[in-house]
Amino acid sequence: QVQLVESGGGLVQAGGSLRLSCAASGTIFSINTMGWYRQTPGKQRELVAEITGGGTTNYADSVQGRFTISRDNAEHTVQLLMNSLKPEDTAIYYCAFKPAGRAEYASWGQGTQVTVSS
Repeated sequence: QVQLVESGGGLVQAGGSLRLSCAASGTIFSINTMGWYRQTPGKQRELVAEITGGGTTNYADSVQGRFTISRDNAEHTVQLLMNSLKPEDTAIYYCAFKPAGRAEYASWGQGTQVTVSS
């Protein structure tokens, strides 16, 4: 069973930066796609960024150029560096795991709150 534990959320002023981290266990980490989603009250969870086992990345248009996703296969971690944060980035951020060969994400972390003040 895959377990994902996020850390690094908090309160930051607009224009500031935060780094989120996710530690994964219970899977062959290096072959799977890892992603970061976010959700605000009343809205659907949206994909923010993802990275394949081979290092290919994909970003939502709203964060392109500001956020960077990376992974450390040796440490079984995935990070999300968020720069130039905006109040609209305020959300609960979730780490997610997509098994190799599957089309959908299958496991989620508990989430970490990111709040950006104006």
